Amino acid sequence: MKFILYYIIKAIIRAGLFFYAKKIKISGKENIPKKGAILFAANHPNGLIDPLIIASNISRKTFFLVRAAVFNNPIIAIFFDWLGMMPVYRIRDGYQQLTKNNLIFKKCRRLLHDEKTLLIFPEGTHLRKRTIRPLSKGFTRILFGALNEYPTLKIYVIPVGITFQNPSKYPSKVAINFGIPILANDFYNPKELNNSTNLIKKQVSDQLQNLSVHIPDDENYQKKEDLLNNLQVDYTDVNNINKMIISDNYPSKKVISNNTSLLKNVIILNSLFPYLIWKKVAKKITEIEFVDTFRFGLSIILFPLFYFIQSYLISIFFGWNTAIIYFTTSLLLVAIYTKLTPTPTE
Repeated sequence: MKFILYYIIKAIIRAGLFFYAKKIKISGKENIPKKGAILFAANHPNGLIDPLIIASNISRKTFFLVRAAVFNNPIIAIFFDWLGMMPVYRIRDGYQQLTKNNLIFKKCRRLLHDEKTLLIFPEGTHLRKRTIRPLSKGFTRILFGALNEYPTLKIYVIPVGITFQNPSKYPSKVAINFGIPILANDFYNPKELNNSTNLIKKQVSDQLQNLSVHIPDDENYQKKEDLLNNLQVDYTDVNNINKMIISDNYPSKKVISNNTSLLKNVIILNSLFPYLIWKKVAKKITEIEFVDTFRFGLSIILFPLFYFIQSYLISIFFGWNTAIIYFTTSLLLVAIYTKLTPTPTE
């Protein structure tokens, strides 16, 4: 039953992302083996929207670890369980809670033994900053723990770079780049575990710096990011942006025009109640990395529901043919706005 629910929810999320994202650029999917144990290791710039976008673009069912705090609501926790999410606890969740990670890691090792796919964010926390941060060793504990328990098991690690044109802004524009598989077995030496950990962390980190936009986190970071933002570069053109950063050679500033303001006003008038609900919820979001998460979550539920209710009311007075035309037109207007609206940087 969970298997069926997973793919139903996945289909709904993919449909929602079509209306939410201006463009999702995918590259490197041919690097993903169709069978066998895989651990995807991704950077983490933008809250829960990151795993949703990545997992919805992987054909195999993917389990993933997310911060335990999102499981506080029991109803939401059930929904997340259907999606294959598992809570991972940090010190801020309470020192005693950390022991729960042992059971979660054991479940992860078992999933790898069963040749499933697992998605982990080894940076540990989300952060909008356009840099690959030092990786924690949590994912290596899972990898090497599985190889210790199941010596004949082969596990591939695939780095995944995710880059947003402007995190927290709608419509979203995203690039997802799947890297070259790394065979974890080649790095596992139980007699030199620290060295094994450092070696595979470096392999993953080096790939992530090429798979996503990476501005070295030094004294020149802010200067370079401000320059790129001022030039209105396309951050989802990851290879070219990284070349600019390395060479310090930047193009001329682009002029971005926006002729969709009238269409936006029409959509707001047609979606007034869900729009007002979102504006109220947005004021309570304390972490900017969760703006996209909440906006997408509310949009995928409230907007279609509101259009359906209005369509039903229209059907009472004008018939179902008119109601269907209204519902279809409402969705079409949102799609047109999403695909045509420019996505400037900061």
